Amino acid sequence: MILIGQFDSPFVRRVGIAMTLYGIAYEHRPWSAFGDADKIRPYNPLTRVPTLVLDNGEVLIESHLMLDYLDSLVPAERRMFPTAEPARHQALRISALATGLGDKAVSLFYETRLHEKVSDLWAGRCRTQIEAVLAVLEADRQGRSTPYWFGDRIGHADIAVGAVLRFIGEAHPGLVPLADLPALDAHAARMEALPVFQKVMQPFIAPA
Repeated sequence: MILIGQFDSPFVRRVGIAMTLYGIAYEHRPWSAFGDADKIRPYNPLTRVPTLVLDNGEVLIESHLMLDYLDSLVPAERRMFPTAEPARHQALRISALATGLGDKAVSLFYETRLHEKVSDLWAGRCRTQIEAVLAVLEADRQGRSTPYWFGDRIGHADIAVGAVLRFIGEAHPGLVPLADLPALDAHAARMEALPVFQKVMQPFIAPA
């Protein structure tokens, strides 16, 4: 398989971490959706990352779909999304909140850094959404005493939250004081200390 995209994207990173944890071999092409759009377009007409090219040539273009596919390649007991309810929809909810948080952080970056005239209305809306999601995630994590979000084993929700928190910290320095979110702060530190998080990472590079 081929994973296209840079690891400073939390969406690319979550897929790379999952593939590494699953022991699924892949070729990494660290192409930027900005600087390498012409390289990405033949695989993905949306020119977005991550893009995952399967061994049979088929292409997956959204990170959740990629994880769903990767889960199908491993035994049920190894899957990082729970297979039974209510744990499954609970984990999907946390993952969706994390990826939605990442989307808003990306939108805010584009608005404040890539637009000549910043829309204060849109930027303020993004900041409010980011703060609201962080509050929900903080409250949920505070209510759990397990090492990982849903037990003693890492899951896709853990990875998504950890990857997105790092992205926000690097793309928007000072926007989110994690000291005010102790449960998320501890979660982020625990994730980033894992060897797989240190292996599958890249400092944020702002698009030109």
